[in-house]
Amino acid sequence: MEPLPELYSIFQGEVAAVTDFGAFIKIPGCRKQGLVHRSHMSSCRVDRPAEILDVGDKVWVKLIGKEMKDEKLKLSLSMKVVHQGTGKDLDPNNVSLDQDERKKRSFRDYTSQKITLEAVLNTVCKKCGCKGHFAKECFMQPGGTKYSLIPEEEEEEEGAAAGGEGDKRLSQAEESSKKRKK
Repeated sequence: MEPLPELYSIFQGEVAAVTDFGAFIKIPGCRKQGLVHRSHMSSCRVDRPAEILDVGDKVWVKLIGKEMKDEKLKLSLSMKVVHQGTGKDLDPNNVSLDQDERKKRSFRDYTSQKITLEAVLNTVCKKCGCKGHFAKECFMQPGGTKYSLIPEEEEEEEGAAAGGEGDKRLSQAEESSKKRKK
């Protein structure tokens, strides 16, 4: 087994190949190569690694990961945490690397926790006390008219059967619409 650099160690390597997803870097002192993914080439977005690196370029890299996959050792390297002029470590405590890892893992699947229409309709606004909307969506002005949901058909039928209260509601609605038209 060839001696590999320690995890989080910095060394200067030579670019062996450039692909669409990154660049392979020769590790000095052994025949292994490591991958600098395009997301680890610069703190800025890199769409085409070939615009930044060419085969044979010398670059400073930091070993950020070792992984056994299909009985092969895969090495992950980063250029963005190393100053390319001096080889100085720009992230000595590996804080930005930890943040990058958290960003990758932070995706959560919320599809099983859908809010149904019924749940929204049954909510009560903390601002105005009406049903059917949240406080952040409240449209009531202080001292203004309160609006609530239109009653369902069953309630209207019961009101009409109770003695014509539905007719009063209807006539009040007609009057208010006439006033708006004027």
